[in-house]
Amino acid sequence: MRKKNKKKKTKKLVKKKSVKIEKKQISLKKSNADVEKIVIKKIKKQPTEKRIYNINDFVVYPKHGVGKILAIEKAVIGDIDINFYKVFIDKDKLTLTIPINQQSNLRAISSINQINKCISILKTKPKIKRTMWSRRSQEYEQKINSGKIYELAEVVKDLNKNTSAIADQSYSERQLFEKAYDRLHSEFEAVLKVPAEEARKKMDKALGRNQELEEPK
Repeated sequence: MRKKNKKKKTKKLVKKKSVKIEKKQISLKKSNADVEKIVIKKIKKQPTEKRIYNINDFVVYPKHGVGKILAIEKAVIGDIDINFYKVFIDKDKLTLTIPINQQSNLRAISSINQINKCISILKTKPKIKRTMWSRRSQEYEQKINSGKIYELAEVVKDLNKNTSAIADQSYSERQLFEKAYDRLHSEFEAVLKVPAEEARKKMDKALGRNQELEEPK
């Protein structure tokens, strides 16, 4: 009889222990599920980077030229918290949204000394290359979109139509010239803080352009 009682007691103890273990496992599963839910709902932050520019600063975006920072805003895109600049390109009437962690794509507008160096470049003779136009046009396009002001000045100087060497410009040459001229002109205007017409006259004088010639649109 004693042996039977002992067996019954041990069975009861085993059952109690197994019930306790099951309860612990259930509670662990619940807590793990709660943790997983929190991770899914949590908004990730974009990699932090110190802001370089401020509202009303002029900057240069290589593919569009000079723009002005209108605002610095925040947004949640795909569960990621993003800080970005709102940059207005006046020439194209276009507003760009540029994340702060991609601000390396922007550059500050040039200094007065750099503008003076550009004027010196515009005064030099154009380089006449013997390569095919298709190849030269690609090189000019790359220089225009590089965002580098000296390369921009070189394109304007080389494609300036007020020279006997390239008096007869093709349509594509004219298009590239106008694009480079407008980009350079907008930076002259922003840096020198002068009206558009005055900036244009300064460039045309350096290029030796006849004021009666048709101006880039």
